[in-house]
Amino acid sequence: MKNENNHASDIPRKDWIEKLLPNHIQPYIRLSRIDRPTGAWLLLFPCWWSVALAIKDWNNITELLNLFILFLFGAIIMRAAGCCLNDIFDQKLDAHVEQTSNRPIAAKLITVKQASIFMISLCGLGLIILLQFNKLTIYFGLASIILVIIYPLTKRFTYWPQLILGFTFNWGALLGWIATAGELQAPAVVLYAAGIFWTLGYDTIYALQDINDDVKVGIKSLALKFQNNIHLFLCFVFTITIILMLMAGYMVNLHWLFYFGISITAIHAIWQVCTININDPLDCLKKFKSNQVFSWLFLLSIIFGKISI
Repeated sequence: MKNENNHASDIPRKDWIEKLLPNHIQPYIRLSRIDRPTGAWLLLFPCWWSVALAIKDWNNITELLNLFILFLFGAIIMRAAGCCLNDIFDQKLDAHVEQTSNRPIAAKLITVKQASIFMISLCGLGLIILLQFNKLTIYFGLASIILVIIYPLTKRFTYWPQLILGFTFNWGALLGWIATAGELQAPAVVLYAAGIFWTLGYDTIYALQDINDDVKVGIKSLALKFQNNIHLFLCFVFTITIILMLMAGYMVNLHWLFYFGISITAIHAIWQVCTININDPLDCLKKFKSNQVFSWLFLLSIIFGKISI
C-alpha cells in the first residue's frame, strides 16, 4: 500500500516528525500514531456522542467542555497505549506486511522493552484521567482493559476481529453516558450497538488495504470473509448503524433537526459504499479517514437536536 507520500508504508515521510523532532523521539511518536490521528478520533467520538445525548442542561457549558476535554485527552492517550500493545503482539506479522513493515518495533528502531515501558507510562496517564470521573465510570473504564488486551490477538483466530474492535473502540459510548448521567441507561446501549456496526464498516474498509498481504501471513479479517460481497456487507452494517443512531436519538426525544442531520450522515455512509474502489488501497484509506466527517455529522445532529428541544 502506498501512503499519501507514495511510500509503501502507513508511516508518512518528510513530515513534521522527521523535520522537528530528535531522532531518538521519533520512534515513540510513530509507535503512538500521534502523527496519524484518525484512530484517536474514531475512539473519541462515541464518547462525545454519548455525552451530548445524555447531558440535560445545555446551559451548563462548563460541564460539557470539561467532559469533552477529559475524553479528548483520554482517547489520545489510550489509543496510543493500545497501538503500543498491538505492535508488541504483531511485531513478527508487521515485518511481513508492506504497509506495516516500517513500524518502529518491526523495523527494530525500538525494543519491546522500551515499547512496554512507554505503554505503561501512557496507561498511567490514562488512569489519572479516568480517576477524574465518578466511580461507576472508573469501574467501566477499568473493565475495558480486557477488550484492549484481547483485540490484537483475534485476527489470528477469527475472521471477525472487527467485531472485537467494535466492542473495544465504542466502549466510550457507555463511559460517556455514565460520566454524564451517573448511571447506564438504555440509549447508551443502543448507541454502543450503533458504534459496533459502524466499526464493522469502517475497519473492514481499512482492512481492504492489506488484503493480499493478510492472506500471505495468515491474518484474518471481514475484508477477507466478505471479499466477494464487500459492497453488500458495507451497505448492511451502515444501514444498521443509521437505524440504531436514529433509535438512540428518538429515545431521548431529540428535535426534528436531529433527523435532518442524521439524513445527511446517512448520505455520507451511502457515498462511502457507492464510491469505494476496493482494489485501490489509497481510495480505501480515503474512505476510512472520511469516517471522521461521518462522526462530526452525527455529533452535530445530536447537538442541534438537543438545543432545539
